[in-house]
Amino acid sequence: MIHPSLPCCSRLLATTSFLCLLLCSGCISLPPAPQARYGAPVDDVSHWDGDHLTGSPSVRISLSEQRAYLYKGDQLAGVSLISSGREGLGTVTGSYRILTKEREHRSSLFGAYMDANGEVMQRDVDTRKDPKPPGAIYQGADMPNWMRITGGTGMHAGFLPGYPASHGCIRMPGFMAEHFFHAVAVGTPVRIER
Repeated sequence: MIHPSLPCCSRLLATTSFLCLLLCSGCISLPPAPQARYGAPVDDVSHWDGDHLTGSPSVRISLSEQRAYLYKGDQLAGVSLISSGREGLGTVTGSYRILTKEREHRSSLFGAYMDANGEVMQRDVDTRKDPKPPGAIYQGADMPNWMRITGGTGMHAGFLPGYPASHGCIRMPGFMAEHFFHAVAVGTPVRIER
């Protein structure tokens, strides 16, 4: 017990020391801080509440809001922040369906050229435009929980800087890409709108 006759500064120091002792001794444990995955910031928008819902899944992507919405039947199952295509590489709009799904996917178009030692020689490579330097090895960008929508465009886990920054894909926080990946099937409708 901290005695009330101690000067204010001493009481504060004693209280702080006591709290540190409790925290360090394991009497009080704090939950672990949320961890960012795939470089995506932890946000207060993305959430999933669809495990108990039934109905056919569908996805609506709003480029102006930078959000993806997954529905089961007519009920909202989840909302995800996204990062869509940057200027000059904008994400296509229209009505599509999920064409393929791959848990672990690497891009055949975008990535980096590496040397024989695994050191990056050139970043942000577009294999359609950037010739491979002599001796280089192409390493496609990692796209976990890949859900192809059209051509080389799909939804996947990736970096979300807070604005459109991809080569046209719809990047999502890792945990949301996992939920979407498990909820959709090949043939699931996807509507991309401004």
